Amino acid sequence: VKIEREASPAPAPVAREALERIAQLYAVEKALRGRSDAERRAGRQAHARPLAAALKQWFEATLDHLAQKSDTAKALRYALRHWDGLTLYLDDGRIEMDTNAVERAMRPIKLNAKNSLFAGCDEGAESWAVLASLIETCKLNSVSAEHWLSDVLAKLVNGWPAARLDELLPWASTYTMHAHDPRLAA
Repeated sequence: VKIEREASPAPAPVAREALERIAQLYAVEKALRGRSDAERRAGRQAHARPLAAALKQWFEATLDHLAQKSDTAKALRYALRHWDGLTLYLDDGRIEMDTNAVERAMRPIKLNAKNSLFAGCDEGAESWAVLASLIETCKLNSVSAEHWLSDVLAKLVNGWPAARLDELLPWASTYTMHAHDPRLAA
């Protein structure tokens, strides 16, 4: 993508064809989204595996015709060096094709970390980090952070016993058993 973008307005036919071939793999994934692991694996075997094999052959053949120190050649060699990892998803319907979902899930955490730099002081940053961690823990457990925090603060103010603090954690059954309730869902 970077090579194609930086080549504009000059043509980058190798980068463009690589992106078109990769787009075909993403089209297969889009068609399989929401299906069971077994269905995804079968669909990948039938449709994506031949496309991936053709892509690898094309990478290898194209590499012979490129200047070896070019950015395009470096990108193709990188893909070929990591081919087993890049195609691991073809044999396991549980694995996503890329890490986009994980990166999207991590983005708010990283943004919170960056925002905490402006908390005013070290103690403020620590408080911010604790609160951000608790909110993300609520999300991971499908618990509404707003309702959880409101409930916990009310219980603490009203003298909740210290020996039972573990019952107030976001993963406690008190909160997770209500996770199906849309008002309490994250």
